[in-house]
Amino acid sequence: MPESTRQVRIGQLARQLGLNPRTIRYYESIGLLPEPARTEAGYRLYDADDRERLAFIRKAQAVGLTLDEIGQLLALHRNGQLPQTYVGDLIDQKLAAVDAQLQALQDFRDDLLALRAEVKQADETACAEGQVCGLIELYHPEHLDHPTPLSLRRTTGRR
Repeated sequence: MPESTRQVRIGQLARQLGLNPRTIRYYESIGLLPEPARTEAGYRLYDADDRERLAFIRKAQAVGLTLDEIGQLLALHRNGQLPQTYVGDLIDQKLAAVDAQLQALQDFRDDLLALRAEVKQADETACAEGQVCGLIELYHPEHLDHPTPLSLRRTTGRR
């Protein structure tokens, strides 16, 4: 049977695409993937179209689209609409979010550099008795409205 018409079960499809079978079932449950054909014993069977759709979903996630956004994109396609405007709007939104994150990171970096400069100039009494660390307790960051990015809290062990 040619590869394009051959049907495979969920485990084989999952291995081919580097997915967990639960992920494939989840995509079915939320409508990203159509209900598959089944064997007489009830096993799911997938074809090349399913494989292509799952590959598309993975690529769309890789460029930052959420599952809801991917669902909207698939719905546009299913309705025969061209998705360029929708995709362009999504990309603009994602770029704005990235720019905001970059600015927050730059602000955070500036605050850390300022604090580091204070630490270098401080003497031993900067963390006096009765304080955990006066350098931090008395520090007034310029960008207090930009909290430490979550990604940095995870990598440094802070919560």
